[in-house]
Amino acid sequence: MAEKILRIENLSKSFEGTQVFNNISFVIEKGELSSIIGPNGAGKTTLFNLITGYHIPDQGRVIFKGQDIAGIQPHRIVRLGIARAFQRTNIFPKMTVLENVVAAVISRQRRNLNLVSPFRNNKAAEERAYEILENVELADMAHRQSGILAHGNQKRLDIAVALALDPELLLLDEPTAGMSPEERKHTVQLVKRLWETLHITMVFIEHDMDIVFGISQKVRVLCYRTILAEGTPAEISANEQVIEAYLGEEV
Repeated sequence: MAEKILRIENLSKSFEGTQVFNNISFVIEKGELSSIIGPNGAGKTTLFNLITGYHIPDQGRVIFKGQDIAGIQPHRIVRLGIARAFQRTNIFPKMTVLENVVAAVISRQRRNLNLVSPFRNNKAAEERAYEILENVELADMAHRQSGILAHGNQKRLDIAVALALDPELLLLDEPTAGMSPEERKHTVQLVKRLWETLHITMVFIEHDMDIVFGISQKVRVLCYRTILAEGTPAEISANEQVIEAYLGEEV
């Protein structure tokens, strides 16, 4: 039986009287590559915020490797082994590509970090950062200022920063948002290759059904304040409830 790395149990959340979730539950197995889909406003990013400590659930549990992490501060959740790449890139635009990743590596090492001082005096962190940049195909841009990178490269840098935190579970919030078709294709190939080579559990939010059905082992559909369905891409694309509620002509 596959090991369960994350278990969501009876999770509910409301904002100013508007209910986002109502008693949702599901399990993520260790090592899976899965996606969460649903219409705009279904609460996909809110779900990631609850898992990573940016929101506190009204009720329910978020159990990571046997520990209930609901309500724990985000930086402590990172230490436990969950990292996240955001829908809007979460990088330091005035720092170089290398400095961004070195900062994350040092943070993971729990060393004091002075964001004003140069990082090149930490050889081990720099070597690890270069290794990560090679993985996301940004090593040749290591000394460029992050803020002037193309959008697709900034998204890849955000993934690199998340990987520098050495996660067991990596959450990707719309990793191809705002990209050209060619950038989307390249990023999808990158995500799949990282999953295959790094052997970590990855969950991503995505609106492009070609991407979802192309690389997901399992798809979960968030709709009507609950998990409407979950299964393989073939099962989801044939599910009449999902087609009626969300997919429609996209299938």
